[in-house]
Amino acid sequence: MSRKAAPAKLSTLSERIVACRRCDRLVDWCATVARDKRAAYADDTYWGRPVPGFGDVNARVVVVGLAPGAHGANRTGRVFTGDRSGEWLYRALHRAGFANQPTSVSRDDGLRLSGAWVTVCVRCAPPDNKPTPGERDACLPFVVEELGLLTRARVAVALGRFAWDGLLRALAALGHAPPSPRPKFAHAAEATVGSYTLLGSYHPSQQNTFTGKLTEPMLDAVFTRAAKLAARL
Repeated sequence: MSRKAAPAKLSTLSERIVACRRCDRLVDWCATVARDKRAAYADDTYWGRPVPGFGDVNARVVVVGLAPGAHGANRTGRVFTGDRSGEWLYRALHRAGFANQPTSVSRDDGLRLSGAWVTVCVRCAPPDNKPTPGERDACLPFVVEELGLLTRARVAVALGRFAWDGLLRALAALGHAPPSPRPKFAHAAEATVGSYTLLGSYHPSQQNTFTGKLTEPMLDAVFTRAAKLAARL
């Protein structure tokens, strides 16, 4: 695929993701959250639909999370935007040289990524952040197609165990079979999967950041490593 073809195909993929209505439970939940708004966002117009990936179409690093936050990306329409997890992620990407600014509050806030693409395994916000296996599998083809269109990417950062498993599944579908034994998730885990290097990080959820399970230096170390690996490509 030519470099000129990829942006158009990624744009078309994004449109298909936004229009997806495969999972009734998730469609209903996103609409409910968008209607019954959190008081702090009472004046906001919620996105309330599936959320596509975001970033540099020539990315060498792909960052993958679990799903949109109910009052984050499900509100703003951009992945990891408008909640505490996104604050942590984009600050780290900025410090590592992948983002032009450390904040991500809305789709029109001027944020630009360079060398990185951010996406999620499940495109709709799930109740309690817990998608079912069927919902996970219904979204897998989107991740597979997305990775296939990001032709320069060879480093993938999984934010959490769910994303680690999703990336292994997606890479296998693209012909990058995981080694045996299957790589296990851990913070700072690193595995070669076909022509990709897979890196693991604890998810920057409040459950992890408030308890100190994940610190900013820990997250920075993962993205510093990703940047070094990408620079060798």
